Order: sequence, then C-alpha cells, then structure tokens
Amino acid sequence: MDPSLDTWDFSPLISLWIHRFYIYWGFAFGISLWICFQIVIRKQDKTSQEKSLSKATRDLVTNGYISLQEKEVFVSGVKIFYGSQTGTAKGFATILAEAVTCLGLPVAIINLKEYDPDDHLVEEVTSKSVCAFLVATYTDGRPTESAEWFCKWLEEASIDFRFGQTYLKGMRYAVFGLGNSAYASHFNKIGKNVDKWLWMLGAHRVMTRGEGDCNVVKSKHGSIEGDFRAWKTKFISRLRALSKGEKKSCGGNCKKGRCKSSQHGSEEMEPGSPAQDGLHQRDTEEEEPFASTSEEESSIEDHQSLSSVVDVEDLGKIMNHVKKEKREKEQQEEKTSLFRNTVKNEASERRAMITPALREALTKQGYQLIGSHSGVKLCRWTKSMLRGRGGCYKHTFYGIESHRCMETTPSLACANKCVFCWRHHTNPVGTEWRWKMDQPEMILKEAIENHQSMIKQFKGVPGVKEERFEEGMTVKHCALSLVGEPIMYPEINRFLKLLHECKISSFLVTNAQFPVEIKNLKPVTQLYVSVDASTKDSLKKIDRPLFKDFWQRFLDSLKALAAKGVTYCGESSASSLTMANVPWHEEVVRFVHELVDLIPNYEIACEHEHSNCLLIAHKKFKIDREWWTWINYNRFQELIQEYEDSGGSKTFSAEDYMAKTPHWALFGASERGFDPKDTRYQRKNKSKDISGC
Repeated sequence: MDPSLDTWDFSPLISLWIHRFYIYWGFAFGISLWICFQIVIRKQDKTSQEKSLSKATRDLVTNGYISLQEKEVFVSGVKIFYGSQTGTAKGFATILAEAVTCLGLPVAIINLKEYDPDDHLVEEVTSKSVCAFLVATYTDGRPTESAEWFCKWLEEASIDFRFGQTYLKGMRYAVFGLGNSAYASHFNKIGKNVDKWLWMLGAHRVMTRGEGDCNVVKSKHGSIEGDFRAWKTKFISRLRALSKGEKKSCGGNCKKGRCKSSQHGSEEMEPGSPAQDGLHQRDTEEEEPFASTSEEESSIEDHQSLSSVVDVEDLGKIMNHVKKEKREKEQQEEKTSLFRNTVKNEASERRAMITPALREALTKQGYQLIGSHSGVKLCRWTKSMLRGRGGCYKHTFYGIESHRCMETTPSLACANKCVFCWRHHTNPVGTEWRWKMDQPEMILKEAIENHQSMIKQFKGVPGVKEERFEEGMTVKHCALSLVGEPIMYPEINRFLKLLHECKISSFLVTNAQFPVEIKNLKPVTQLYVSVDASTKDSLKKIDRPLFKDFWQRFLDSLKALAAKGVTYCGESSASSLTMANVPWHEEVVRFVHELVDLIPNYEIACEHEHSNCLLIAHKKFKIDREWWTWINYNRFQELIQEYEDSGGSKTFSAEDYMAKTPHWALFGASERGFDPKDTRYQRKNKSKDISGC
C-alpha cells in the first residue's frame, strides 16, 4: 500500500456526497428566487415605460403635434334652435341647454329669427354638432313669426333640384314640436314639416320627433311641460350614446326615411309628404326612348313602388301592362263618346297638356301653373338678389338683374328625356304640338301676375331690401328656361313680340332638336342652345331624344344658331346623381382653357365662381382690350321697335346693343363674379381677411 495515501483526508468529500441533495435544493431555490426577481423587475420597467409614454403622448397633444383625442370626439356640441311666439319654446330651449351642459358639451341657443339658413345651415354637415329644433305651430298651422323665414326657406329648398337629396347629408338633428291637439287639422304641423324637410335634404334624424300638446286632456304626459320632459330625457340619453360613438339608434333597417324598429316610429315618412308621394325614380330605359305622357310615367312608378327594386327584364312586362291599361281606358272612352250628340272640332278634341296628376306634382314643386301648358316659378337667385346677396351668372355675364327676372315657360312639354332632368320626367314629352293651345296674351298676363304674387310674399322677410322689393314688382327680364321646350309652343314668336312690347328682354333656351323653329325665330335678346354631348352616341345616352334623326337635327340647330350670331358659354350640367359628380371650379377653369385653345377668335371673358361656370366670348366683343358682354336693354328695346316698325326689313346685331362689362365680372378679378355691393361678397371678403388669406 502506498504510504502517500495516508496523508489525504477524504472526509469533506464524503460529507458533501452524503448531503448532496440539500445542496441541489439550495441551488434550485436560489435560481427560483432569481427568476421571480427578474419577473418583478421587468413588470416594473414596463409599467414605468407605459406611464412615460402616456405622459409623452399628453405632452404631444398639448403641444399640438398629434391629435389622438380628436378621433374620439363624436359630438362637438349641441345647437338648440327655437321658434317661439309666447316664449314657451324659448323656455324649453333654456331648460334643454342646462341639461346638455351637465354632459360637458358646448351648447348654443339660437333664435330662428336671427338665423340665416342660406348661409349657415350647410355648415352643420361637417360640424359634428347635434341640432335640436323646438318649433311651435301658430294660428291656422302657420309657423311663428320668428320661424317664418326659416320654414319658408327650408320648404323651398326641399323641393328645389339645385339643393338635392344630399344637401344636408351628415347633419344630425332632432325635433320637438309644440302644438294643441284641440286644433286637430294642423296639430304640430310645423314640427312635422321641419322634420320632413330636413330629412328630404339628407339630414339624419337621431331620435323620434317629440310632440308637445297644450291640450291637457289629450297630452300623453298630462301637460306640454310633461311631454317636453319625457322627450328631453330621451334626447339626453341619445346624446350620451352619440358622444360614445354610437351611430345608429335602431337595427340599421332604415330605408328612405322608413324605420322598421318599433321604437322609432317617426322615422316613417309623413302621410302625403313628397317623399311618400314619389321621390321619382330615374327612368331606367335608355336604349329606345319613346314618346309618353306624365300619366304613363306615373303609372310606371305606381308599379315600381310595389317593390323597391325592379329587374330590368321586368320593365317590358310593366310597360305592356301600362299600355294595356291605357288601351282599355281609351276603348272605354270611345264607347262613352258614342253617346254624345255633338261633334267637337279638332281643336276642342285635343287634350290639355297639364293633367290632374301633373298639376299636383308640379304644384308641390313650387310651380304656378298657367292655363293648360304653361308655368312660372320664382328662381332662387331672384330671392337672393331681393336680399342684396348677389345675382346669378346671367347678372355677371350680361347684366340681367335677377330680382327683376321672371322664369317661365309657355310649354311644359319636351322632345328629350335627359338623364339629368331635374323634373324627374314628370313633364309630358313629344315630337310635335298635340295639345290644346292657350293664347300668348293670356299666358304673359297670368305669368306676370303670378310672378308678382310670389314677389309680394317676400315683403317683410328679414334681409329683403325695400328698394329691390319695389323694383322686383316690375318684370324687366324673362328667362324662358324653366322646364320643357319653349320653342315647341306654336305661337312662340308672338309671345316674344309681346314680351318686347312690354319692354321685357327675352332669354330663350332650346335643346337643339328644332332647327326649323330656330331658323324662323324672330329677334330674341338672347338665344341659348344646350350642348349636352359631343358625339352621336353620347347625345343619345345623355339626352335620350325622341327624334330618330336627332343627330342631324342637333347639327342643323347649331348651324341655325350660327346664322343668328352666337356667344359660346361653357357649362357643366349636373347629372341626376349628387354634388360629388360636379367638377371643382378649378377643374372647369382648366377645361375651358383647353377648350379656348381649340376655338379661334374666342377668349374667356367672365366667370361666376358660385355657379361654377365661365363665359367664352368672341373677340369682337373685346374693344380696346375691354370686354363688352353686358347688354344695353333699353337700346335693345329701341332696336326691336325699329325692327317692328320697318316690317322686319331693318336688322341689327348684338354689337348694336352691347354694354361694357364691369371689372368685378371679368375672369380673374378678385371678386370672382360677385358684385361688391352685395352682402354675399362682403361676407366672403371679410372671412378671407379673418383667415389671413
């Protein structure tokens, strides 16, 4: 045995070996503690980072670098409009404002008497505010004096094609009406109408319309105050939901104002409303347009109303059914006529152009109908200029005073069925005159009387200038561009002569389908031919003319116009879609610049930015670098008299009665077509100064 082994002591190793399990446990426990410690540390670091990020985010928002909070703002505030006669609606507005304030939302109380919807209502589309209307019904179902102008404007806008069904799309509103059920025939009529008109313009109703009843016997909550408190509670609840981002107040089954949810009954259209009576569908037949009357088209719509969607393949069946009904009706009328003992002459056998159905439809759209085939309507620019707010493009381009301009037509019929027609194809169509005919003297007399009657309604309206109101009672211009095809009227030349004898200038618009009538037309102050397309195929699709030789007629009409002398006016017609289809003014300017490059001896003379159009004029109207596109209407009347006295032998041209164009009307002027004397330009100019532009 090696003696060196006796010097080694292995007892410590043996002890470690014996107690090895305790050592293992110690290591395991230490590692576990280390892991737990690391987990706690990391959690603390994460929390610290989140707090730091949150603080940094708040700092960035405060300093204006980012705006995360803006994405969470669904209601920016509440505007409470009231129309009150005795002060009840005003008091309710104050109570509602206090309740809204408790939600932490900004609130404004607005007297409708001091509110101009023409300027400000469209702002609610993008304001993210919720509008509450508290409106009372006054004597005989009329609005209160303070809300009279607002209601008149809203009603006319709802049936004016220029505004359309998307004008207020994006605006959110609720209505509470004040009335007395003791007057059952017009109980809460104003509240119902305001609700309906806003909806027709595309605004979104956020909750059921409330109806306060002063008749305690029939009031749902015992008094009008109780009715208001119940509605206010629902409104505040709905407002709270909207503030959290809730968009729909029902199951989303609403369609065209109809809400299938039982809790939103007011979403249904009012009985007898224009929306229910027919927000007319666009005629879907495009390939082969045919001559039809308003009765036929209304029959088509009656069949289409049975279903919200009509298959194109079913149109043939529908038309066959309509024609069958018409044949049966005609056969019945023929049988009835056998019992008549008198024979009528050809003129008396012709039917009236304005049928009962057409009369009802056009009356609802604000037309004053004359005789059996004519009509007159007050233009929105007439109303605008009465209030000192600027005229239409005809004022900017030619000097026509909009407040003294009568918009009328001696023929509601047309030879086209244009896809962009704003009459919803309610007017009759045909290729020749086949109706009873009224005399031009009667048409002109009643047109002026009806126009004056509509002007009188603006007496006392806020903003109407007294001197312009007095001037408006004397018609100085006549725009034959209301509806239909005026040149179809067989006595159009006699009608024009009567206008000129009354010292009224004439502005005639035609659709380029009657070249012979254009050629035979006696002197007219201004003659317009609508050019809606540039090729045969596009003209057929857009205008859907009834004539088979429509393209040749179109070309011949332009040739006939050239012989009369022509001032070319670039214009973009709105389609039957929405304002989204209308080009921006800058786009129109670029297009017209390109167009002018292709037309020899023409330049851009004037622009009217509000109407989104420009005037291209021949250089012969530019004298010594100054444009003369305006018209000396007194001189024109003198020349017309000389023409008549000479039996038509003495002729004259446009250069003989032209007038200098004012600087503000010229293309490129800072006024952009606004008359500096009018308040519309003054407000626009003031807003630019405020914004620092």
